[in-house]
Amino acid sequence: MLNFGGFSVNLPNKITVSRILLIPIFMLIMLLPTNWGELHAAGESIPVNHLIGAIIFIIASTTDWIDGYYARKLNQVTNLGKFLDPLADKLLVSAALIILVELNDVYAPAWIIIVIISREFAVTGLRLILAGTGEVVAANMLGKIKTWAQIIAVSALLLHNLPFEWINLPFDKIALWVALIFTIWSGWDYFDKNKGIFKNSK
Repeated sequence: MLNFGGFSVNLPNKITVSRILLIPIFMLIMLLPTNWGELHAAGESIPVNHLIGAIIFIIASTTDWIDGYYARKLNQVTNLGKFLDPLADKLLVSAALIILVELNDVYAPAWIIIVIISREFAVTGLRLILAGTGEVVAANMLGKIKTWAQIIAVSALLLHNLPFEWINLPFDKIALWVALIFTIWSGWDYFDKNKGIFKNSK
């Protein structure tokens, strides 16, 4: 087991780090000005690089479940893991959301993206304040639902709403609005549960 800054880097933490390392690969594939062509099916099309980017994003996202599973199974839940796991989620989702704003052919209103990313920055800031007091807070169930709602929405947008586009169901738009609702709700819940820190700082 490796040590990093006094923290043990066990298998679950290594899986979490792998999620972070996949982010620049995902960004390069999505943003490099190369034309890899398009795939066509049932009258709909999707750029090849968007499909590959979506697959990488989905693979990276599944590690969120894998690292948590092994952390519990191997009894290796650590403070480093509690900090890195939500941070990795925020970095991955934020990178994907910013890229989606740049893609003109994908439905991703900038104001929704700003609200989601602003919430992530705010909660991360609060986590850092709590960490300064010696308290490391793991993501709660509402936060996990928020994360998976965001992942599903981003995946649908990266896939250009396929296969739902074939039946004219705007699943990507619906999923993005659901993600927005859970993002605001979980953010409010997180600050409400930790509001005592602001009272104590006066």
